[in-house]
Amino acid sequence: QVQLVESGGGLVQTGGSLRLSCAASGRTFSSYAMGWFRQAPGKEREFVARIERGGTNTYYADSVKGRFTISRDNTKNTVNLQMNSLKPEDTAVYYCAARWGSIYTNSVNDYPHWGQGTQVTVSS
Repeated sequence: QVQLVESGGGLVQTGGSLRLSCAASGRTFSSYAMGWFRQAPGKEREFVARIERGGTNTYYADSVKGRFTISRDNTKNTVNLQMNSLKPEDTAVYYCAARWGSIYTNSVNDYPHWGQGTQVTVSS
């Protein structure tokens, strides 16, 4: 079982940057594929980015490609999301999620482990 705790959210102006972090418990962090998702008010939770267990391969939603970067440090049990050129439409609660194994997926339903979320608000 892995437990996830996000941090780094906040209020930023359009065009600004934020760096989200997710700290994971447990000694098998490197066995989990990790993802970031977000949920805006009144909308369904959506995929943002994912990273495979070793940290080499990443994948992004089209809406954030070129602006967001996902990374992980398996020695520190952390996964990060660097968000640049933020837009008001990026405003949402951002969630870190984990999935055991090597099947990489963008589906919310395929990730059994979730953090509590961190609020990101981008003002126009």
